[in-house]
Amino acid sequence: MRLLPAADRTPSPWKNGGGTTWEIAAEPPGTGLDAFDWRLSIAQVAAPGPFSVFPGVDRVLTVIAGAGLRLTVEGQGEVVLDDASPPLPFPGDAPASAMLDGGPVRDLNLMVRRGRWRGVVRRMDGVETMVAASAVTVLVALAPARVNSLSLEAEDALIVDRDATLTMDGRLLLIGVDPA
Repeated sequence: MRLLPAADRTPSPWKNGGGTTWEIAAEPPGTGLDAFDWRLSIAQVAAPGPFSVFPGVDRVLTVIAGAGLRLTVEGQGEVVLDDASPPLPFPGDAPASAMLDGGPVRDLNLMVRRGRWRGVVRRMDGVETMVAASAVTVLVALAPARVNSLSLEAEDALIVDRDATLTMDGRLLLIGVDPA
């Protein structure tokens, strides 16, 4: 297991310049926004506006803090998301825009190169034991949490070895990435 503390992340601008993102992990590591196979990040949405377009990429958006947002994705209509909503998959090449419902929002973005990778995000709350079954499994704490003997602070991430047995306690996001 590899701990990726939230405090170690460096902010960078969105692809369209409209906000700020903190990369958690990407494959290959250090790849730019147009060449990754998959990318996991947290973004601060401070104002309404368009989302960056990522041709050939599938996205999963999960609101993790804030009052919520209304996301309009071309071809899918408007969806209201808050920190209890299920993660929302949508095509990264579809124009999308957000309206905020009462202030800034933080969200987790999983992006995978369509046809090469597929990804899922699942909310977890409480105590659960499982085996990491994906090629890449990442846990992101939404509040202080424990995974096996490790303590995580809010937004810390943990990259887990395949087939590792995990005992989790707290509010976490479970992210799985596998070859398509």
